Amino acid sequence: MSQQGYVATPPYSQSQPGIGLSPPHYGHYGDPSHTGSPPGMMKPAGPLGAAAPGGMLPQGHPPHGPHQFGQNGAHAQGPPLQRFPGPPPVNSAAPSYAPYSPSTQSSYPSPVSTSSVTQLGTQLSAMHVNSYANYGPQMAGAQLSYPGGFPGGPAQMAGPPQPQKKLDPDSIPSPIQVIENDRATRGGQVYTTNTRGQIPPLVTTDCTIQDQGNASPRYIRCTTYCFPCTSDMAKQAQIPLAAIIKPFATIPSNETPLYLVNHGETGPVRCNRCKAYMCPFMQFIEGGRRYQCGFCNCVNDVPPFYFQHLDHIGRRLDHYEKPELSLGSYEYVATLDYCRKNKPPNPPAFIFMIDVSYSNIKNGLVKLICEELKTVLEKLPKEDQEETSSLRVGFITYNKVLHFFNVKSTLARPQMMVVTDVSEVFVPLLDGFLVSYQESQSVIHNLLDQIPEMFADSNENETVFAPVIRAGMEALKAADCPGKLFIFHSSLPTAEAPGKLKNRDDKKLINTDKEKILFQPQTNVYDPLAKDCVAHGCCVTLFLFPSQYVDVASLGLVPQLTGGTLYKYNNFQVHLDSQQFLNDLRNDIEKKIGFDAIMRVRTSTGFRATDFFGGIYMNNTTDVEMAAIDCDKAVTVEFKHDDKLSEDSGALIQCAVLYTTVSGQRRLRIHNLGLNCSSQLADLYKSCETDALINFFAKSAFKAVLHQPLKVIREILVNQTAHVLACYRKNCASPSAASQLILPDSMKVLPVYMNCLLKNCVLLSRPEISTDERAYQRQLVMTMGVADSQLFFYPQLRPIHTLDVKSTTLPAAIRCSESRLSEEGIFLLANGVNMFLWLGVSSPPELIQGIFNVPSFAHVNTDITLLPELGNPYSQTLRMIMGIIQQKRPYSMKLTIVKQREQPEMVFRQFLVEDKGLYGGSSYVDFLCCVHKEICQLLN
Repeated sequence: MSQQGYVATPPYSQSQPGIGLSPPHYGHYGDPSHTGSPPGMMKPAGPLGAAAPGGMLPQGHPPHGPHQFGQNGAHAQGPPLQRFPGPPPVNSAAPSYAPYSPSTQSSYPSPVSTSSVTQLGTQLSAMHVNSYANYGPQMAGAQLSYPGGFPGGPAQMAGPPQPQKKLDPDSIPSPIQVIENDRATRGGQVYTTNTRGQIPPLVTTDCTIQDQGNASPRYIRCTTYCFPCTSDMAKQAQIPLAAIIKPFATIPSNETPLYLVNHGETGPVRCNRCKAYMCPFMQFIEGGRRYQCGFCNCVNDVPPFYFQHLDHIGRRLDHYEKPELSLGSYEYVATLDYCRKNKPPNPPAFIFMIDVSYSNIKNGLVKLICEELKTVLEKLPKEDQEETSSLRVGFITYNKVLHFFNVKSTLARPQMMVVTDVSEVFVPLLDGFLVSYQESQSVIHNLLDQIPEMFADSNENETVFAPVIRAGMEALKAADCPGKLFIFHSSLPTAEAPGKLKNRDDKKLINTDKEKILFQPQTNVYDPLAKDCVAHGCCVTLFLFPSQYVDVASLGLVPQLTGGTLYKYNNFQVHLDSQQFLNDLRNDIEKKIGFDAIMRVRTSTGFRATDFFGGIYMNNTTDVEMAAIDCDKAVTVEFKHDDKLSEDSGALIQCAVLYTTVSGQRRLRIHNLGLNCSSQLADLYKSCETDALINFFAKSAFKAVLHQPLKVIREILVNQTAHVLACYRKNCASPSAASQLILPDSMKVLPVYMNCLLKNCVLLSRPEISTDERAYQRQLVMTMGVADSQLFFYPQLRPIHTLDVKSTTLPAAIRCSESRLSEEGIFLLANGVNMFLWLGVSSPPELIQGIFNVPSFAHVNTDITLLPELGNPYSQTLRMIMGIIQQKRPYSMKLTIVKQREQPEMVFRQFLVEDKGLYGGSSYVDFLCCVHKEICQLLN
């Protein structure tokens, strides 16, 4: 039984140590005020025992006695059990992969396999769906510590082994079902934003959004659209109050782009006290001569130029003519007061910086980059009304010295200037370094042809890195313009220079309190460098091509803090990986972007923004500074009460981003959103959005890995999940048997998504996963919007063998579990970063022929990363499906072909997130039991 990887404990065992660290009120880690609880006791962070205000506890609720839960509350004595059991001993006779269902079964969906992941011990008796809109597994006091062999002590057994009982995974909440239900009810419809606090369709549902006074959910999503009226209520429920803001989100062509409001030299109308911008939340009074601010209630005079009479309901006669009065999102032209040094900014610049060390020349990477730049420079971003882009471009190559190029349009050929002093980088030329691509096109093409040849005989393998960023920043500073550096780099910078790094990839730190060091930069050069970059509007995007350890935690810091992007291509081979890289480069150069940005989030009285997560730099507690922000970047903002909120006026949020456009115009982008407030806990739970909650939990946990042991972070996440659900069970659910797990409708899939987060390699330390990969995934998630984090933690898995080649609709997704695969099937899995095509050993030969142009499964070459373009319907339909899945995703997904029962399948199976993790981490079923047990303990 120990092979199942969970710990059964006798009915009256002691609760686990480690629950002593009470979860913070909202996912903050390591708050010293919480560490004093006695071991084994979870200290609720609020009056969990009290009924919700408004008496939501149903009458006649059965008393919560220990007999009901089959366990002794939280105070039982006895030897403590190891909380995170280690992986089960490997049975040498067991095959290296879990058995598949026999091929005699119907090919899809196959019945539950006999694989160990679907078996569960005595913790669960029969499962049934509760008549309440929730799930009620009868979990007779399920006694499980965190299942699935997290790192820790050896797996432990206690009590006599009981016969196994199978649990039907179809009877527990399915993410696929939740997504499909929302699509069925809200897909393809028009969603209007005219009502405060309404819950938008899920991010996975396609619909048309019409702005009628609140920002589109494409720009702002919230963890709940109804805030609790008091901080006590917030502490009681422990649901984080947060918004995930994507200020530059891409808007589909059938939705209205943002209007631009221009008030000339007077600039935007703002509240005198709190400085909020004119918006639909301002109330006009006294015949239109004054207005009351919706945020701070201050009464302001209306400037004479802005005066307008009111109609019979007190609304201005020009209400629908002014975007700032009738829409949730719009832009203002900023005046000189909003510009650096009170003068208009210069148009931004892109600087391309290429590592020309020996390996990059030899493997063809430098030639590939130079060839591609000739094409992508034709597509530099520009304003809609512009003929050509105003952006200027510059070029630097480097190894352990830097080479600047003069590409002035009047030159016959480019000139190179070498800077050898990398400790104090200076810019050797101003005139001719940053140029218009149109004017200097022939000189630039000449340069791009020459670079691969110029360094063809170089044997220099050492590189610098920090001086490269410093050089780019100094060049932008000298030209007095914001901009973006595109750095193409491939190795650990070991040359003597500031920011020099050594290999510190130490597996001995894994599962110790020092593991957090692996996520921190190893030198103190990069943090101040990032600060300087932000101060000068210099964004850094890094394309990494590592063949071994490069210390992503150090190299990625400046890209993260400056609003740039990190792309990583392990063991890059030009013939296999160039398409993925070129797609990323094209997409990055062409995407919508704002430079030299400052974001401020204002709120109505009673609550305020307290914490920010994303590709941002903060010099103070309110100004979110970004050297640049693009259409894929999101900033997650957490709110806390500082007073009571009222149900009448609700909770109002205004996000203002001051930025410079690609043409050099200073603008303000405003997003407004009104939320409801309630003194009933049930309203709070009804209005939650699980996808947004997971985005918040992931970012707060990934921020915490820099300072906290991973074990503590994982425990907090489990505890907080249990606490949120226990509060619902106690205060909002109808009375029912204690053995039932009751989940709010809006949080049905919180446990499965939370378990996916807990199994991510950032929070799960195993020597098999490289330190660089963990640092990279941490950085990816920190800037993700809700749609991207949803797909990342719960991938899409679609059967391809059931394709209807006459239809353009995608085949329905299935749950991410091995039990859903079949030997006769072909399945496509995508998580926004990776894409896999899994081939069952008995895949239909006609499908193999149609997709790969080879006669059978055995002939398929798994090294290919692009499917051949064949003229048949199977090939065309599959390639179209892959194109649709790739659309709107910030990273180009590399395709990996996986054959059933071959070694590379191990990588694919890590993404079957409902199953027990290969490197530790529990199955969804086991985690549900674990959470249920914690809930029972809390309610005891």
